[in-house]
Amino acid sequence: MGLPVLHGIAELRRQIGQWREAGDGVGLVPTMGALHAGHLALVRAALGQHPRAVVSIFVNPTQFGPGEDFELYPRQPEADAALLADAGVSALYLPRVEEMYPDGFATQIQVGGPISQVLDAVHRPGHFTAVATVVCKLLMQALPDSAYFGEKDYQQLQLVRRMARDLDLPVAIRAVPTVREADGLALSSRNDYLSDAERATAAMLPRILQDAAVQIGAGAAVDPVLASARARLQRAGIGAIDYLELCDATSLLALRRADRPCRLLAAVRVGRTRLIDNFAVESR
Repeated sequence: MGLPVLHGIAELRRQIGQWREAGDGVGLVPTMGALHAGHLALVRAALGQHPRAVVSIFVNPTQFGPGEDFELYPRQPEADAALLADAGVSALYLPRVEEMYPDGFATQIQVGGPISQVLDAVHRPGHFTAVATVVCKLLMQALPDSAYFGEKDYQQLQLVRRMARDLDLPVAIRAVPTVREADGLALSSRNDYLSDAERATAAMLPRILQDAAVQIGAGAAVDPVLASARARLQRAGIGAIDYLELCDATSLLALRRADRPCRLLAAVRVGRTRLIDNFAVESR
């Protein structure tokens, strides 16, 4: 029997209901498809904690801003389904746009506080409202025991955690560490946009960020370290730096001293491709 592919909310709930009647817990892995080893790490985490794992694939049109890559975003549902079947996933949820946003849909979820006012929220207006809305819908449609998100999209992870807490959603939000290529570049579906030369340039991003995180963790002054990291990125051929900031690990407020749990986050452009990455700062 092949991997069950579910397209509607009713059949998703019916399938999950059958598993629950059998006493099986359920983990949900929300994705936009074009799956890679990073997504499979989320699947392994879900199956490590629950007998059943559901992966959703939905390229959400509302979270792409003007000039972004919605039409070009890679879509490979058949290849994704084969990967998920090999990984032992229990079902693939492939909702249609009209299922997610039926005629007359008019509700949005906006997470307040600093987390929705900094970093990507500044550079991608409206993005996190769209993310919060679609993730909340997926969580309510499936009502899993846990949902799994990668630390690469760290601001998104913290936003989803805040939303789940504030709305009392009965779902545990689980974080999975970033999966990286051999040269350190964080796995991302958008890496496929990079030319060979751009790929070599992009690999400098994690090296420079990690160096800066180690320096700050060892007690170096934050501002000079960040200035040096920005200069190194530019010398490496990074086209533009949207942000490079040391932030509180929960609120994402910018910090000038590493006097609490914190994270170094960056968004840059290599050619026409926008890349994000982050590293925890561990004080020594």
